[in-house]
This record gives sequence, structure tokens and C-alpha cells, in this order.
Amino acid sequence: MRIALVTDAWRPQTNGVVTTLTRTLDWVERLGHTTVRVTPEGFRTVPCPTYPEIRLSLLPARRVAQTLHEFTPDAVHIATEGPLGLAARTWCLANAMPFTTSYHTQFPQYIRARFPIPEGWSYAFLRWFHGPAARVMVATEHVRRDLAAHGFARLATWTRGVDVDLFRPRDREFFAAPRPIQMYVGRVAVEKNLEAFLSLETPGTKIVVGGGPALEPLRARYPAAVFAGYKYGEDLARHLAAADVFVFPSRTDTFGLVLLEAMACGVPVAAFPVVGPIDVVQQGVTGILDEDLGAAVERALLLDREDCRRYAQRFTWEQATRQFLGNLEPRAVHGSSRTRGGAVDRAGSVAGSTGETAPASPPR
Repeated sequence: MRIALVTDAWRPQTNGVVTTLTRTLDWVERLGHTTVRVTPEGFRTVPCPTYPEIRLSLLPARRVAQTLHEFTPDAVHIATEGPLGLAARTWCLANAMPFTTSYHTQFPQYIRARFPIPEGWSYAFLRWFHGPAARVMVATEHVRRDLAAHGFARLATWTRGVDVDLFRPRDREFFAAPRPIQMYVGRVAVEKNLEAFLSLETPGTKIVVGGGPALEPLRARYPAAVFAGYKYGEDLARHLAAADVFVFPSRTDTFGLVLLEAMACGVPVAAFPVVGPIDVVQQGVTGILDEDLGAAVERALLLDREDCRRYAQRFTWEQATRQFLGNLEPRAVHGSSRTRGGAVDRAGSVAGSTGETAPASPPR
């Protein structure tokens, strides 16, 4: 099958959405399908207001339409509601091309945290955007229920995976700091509610791994905390595995992929009992969910790290990708002469299943 994936969230952004999409595309190609990736790469972009690390593509409609027309996809998946997603939605509707979408981010809550915009307005836009989709993919049952309550239809589950070879128990003496080590990994932004973590009067060391627009204000306000910046790959896995407890103060995540990564390292979770953690964490086994976050930290420290690891091993990217593929809405498959098992860039060049793209898209 020839699958077009359209996303406004892409590298060099570092977040769960980008990780999910890159891992899924890798597995889609391993499973024998051909993909085209329509991402901000190669488009003129501007920084997103209040979040400059996110780049918004400028006037992408013509080029997105050309890419999709030349690729002739069997299925189109629109992952985000930004300029590229809007352009792809327009093309699909104009060409009677069925498409699916996914709901990765609780935008009504994110926007409300930054601007005095009623959540109802945001939900109205999201219902309009996702309304024509054959299916709207969501990561958890609680997100499904929430969107259904807000008038969304044709909801389907698309869960997540974790690389248990990378994220695994390691040497816990990585940090020469007072224990217990309480760690957060992720964006450092207002919607992540980090002050609920950093203001806890718990013993030990608080470590924040990641960056974002709230980094410098929080660093100034909480000088006792360690702000380690962005970490990647093996370095990130070593940091996570050295923690005694992973603290996740966000109330706005739809899943929280980093929760699985922490548990795969054998690290129990302390979080609020809200959408995201409530579907990912096994209460009293792999973490503690409590409105008293300090109490959750204390109790999580008593949990068995091996139980965390065993639970995370249930989540594989292959399983998640097969679920994604089953949710797609393909139109009649085109001729059998199509290239299989590779990736196609925006210029129409074919790349091998390793995911390496062939030459060069236009400059940014």
C-alpha cells in the first residue's frame, strides 16, 4: 500500500508526537509499504507564537497538493491540525480521497494555558477539522471518551510502543547526587505543569531533562533543581534509568510516551490521575496516581522496578503500527507496478526501507 503521512510536527522537534510518527513510519516500511512524508522540511516556515521551536509552514497548499497528486496514495493520514494538515485535508476533500486523522495533543487545554480563548471555540475547530475523516485515531480509551463527549465520531484506538532495547535498566550510579532522584523528561512549557513537581518539598534531587519556552524562568525560580537540557538516544536512556522515580505533573497529555520509556528502564511513575497516565500506568504496580503529587512520589519509591519493566515490554512499535495500518481507509489500490517497501520524498524520489531519503528537497 502507498501511504501518505502529513504532519506539522517533525524533527528537529523532540516530543512524543515526533517519536510516534518516526517509529511508525519505520515500521510501516518494514512491513512492506511505501510512504511519502509531508513535513515542514523543505517549506518556508515561521516560528509558532509562544513556542518558537515549532515551525509553521507558510502557504503550503500548492506544494502539498502537487506531492499528493504525484504520489497517488492508496491511503492518506493527517497527523496534525496545522498548515500542512489543513492543506492535505483540502486536497483530499477536493479529490474525493478518503483520509484518516489522529488526535495527539489536547489543543483546547494547551491554548487555554496561553491565551484567554474558551475551550469550546477550540473544540469547535477540531470537530470541523476531524469531521470528514473516515477515522480519528486516539491513543487511549479516556481520550476516546472525552472526544466522544465533545461530539467527535468514528473514533479508533492507536496505541503506542517503546524500544525496550534502548530503554532498559542500567547503572543507577550515573548521577552523583543526593537520592532519591526524581526526574521529569519532556517539554519545558507551561502546559506541562512543571511547577507542581518543582515546588514539592521532597528529599533528594529533582532533575528536569528537556527544553522549551519555560526553561529559563523555571531555572531562575528553582535553583536547587538540576536542568539537564535535551538528551537523546543512549544518553537519554542512561539518564532515565538512573532515576528513582519518574514524576509526570502534566494534566494535558493524551498519552505520555515517556511514561513507557521510564517504566521500560524500571523506573516507577508518580503522576496525577488524569487522561494519559490513567490509561498508561498500572496503579500500585508501575506507578502511583494521586492528586497529592508528593504522596505519589513517596509511594512510587516503594514499588518493584522489575514490575515496571515487565509491564512496558507489552508495548511494541510493531503492534502499534499494525493497529495504525488497520485503521487506515484506503481507496482502491493502484497498479501492482508500484514501488514497495520504501519511502518517497516530496520531490518524488524513492528511498530504501532504511528510511534514508533520496536527494534533496528544496531549501528551507
